[in-house]
Amino acid sequence: MHAALLSRTLVRTSERAQAEHLAECAVQALREEALLSPKPALVDARGSGAHADLDLARMLRSANSLRGPFVDMALAACTARLDGALRTRLAAIGRVAEQRMLLATQGSNAHRGAIWALGLLLGARARLGAGTSAAQICEAAACIARHDDAGQAPSPSTHGARAMRRFGVGGARGQACAGFPQVLQSGLPMLRRRLAAGARIEHARLDALLAIMVELDDTCLLHRGGDKALQAAQSGARRVLELGGAGTREGHAQLLCLDAELMARKASPGGSADLLAASLFLHAVTTS
Repeated sequence: MHAALLSRTLVRTSERAQAEHLAECAVQALREEALLSPKPALVDARGSGAHADLDLARMLRSANSLRGPFVDMALAACTARLDGALRTRLAAIGRVAEQRMLLATQGSNAHRGAIWALGLLLGARARLGAGTSAAQICEAAACIARHDDAGQAPSPSTHGARAMRRFGVGGARGQACAGFPQVLQSGLPMLRRRLAAGARIEHARLDALLAIMVELDDTCLLHRGGDKALQAAQSGARRVLELGGAGTREGHAQLLCLDAELMARKASPGGSADLLAASLFLHAVTTS
């Protein structure tokens, strides 16, 4: 009996340690995304971008407020099946996370999309354990996302949901159900290629953001500026990368031009920023 109790205690201690580690990686990914500068029309160290209700201090408070819910998500997933019950449990914790975020930001939506993406990826990583690849984690996250949330209101009224209906795009859930293709095929590979080539960390992260922007039907851009804003962001991001990326003089100048254009449209690539945070998280918790 004593040996069995000790074994269970050790397992629980190990699960708690893993959960706290993964939560810290998720929070750090959000902090790194927020601090990264200069991002086009997004909150960064220069200012609020196109977000009148947000600033860097609020973004960082929001990120820090999510540590506890991220721990709870990891603990909920570590021994669970990748099924509807886990989907519903993660969503319930996600709603608690949203309330903490809103308290930390005085009512501003800093990280709703990131809570969704990181919650799924963190839960998948907790369930699969160490030594799993980014592709395996994304596929497990997709298995969770494809189930319905039993606790969800029947008709979500978020900006993203309205943009999905108006423009016929998949949005955050479509991205998750597909296994986060813009993370796996764009953001994470770009980040790793640039780092392997010796790029400065901030330039590698900016280029990862731009690679995501080129491909993503970003509902934040669509909500704020419609098709024209999305096209401007995608073509502008592509041009920066064609000029060598954020680490070159020409690419940096083009990045600032893209920033000015999106600021004039009052449109920001918030969905792309969420997937950059997802890419940073996966980079931290995987080796391939």
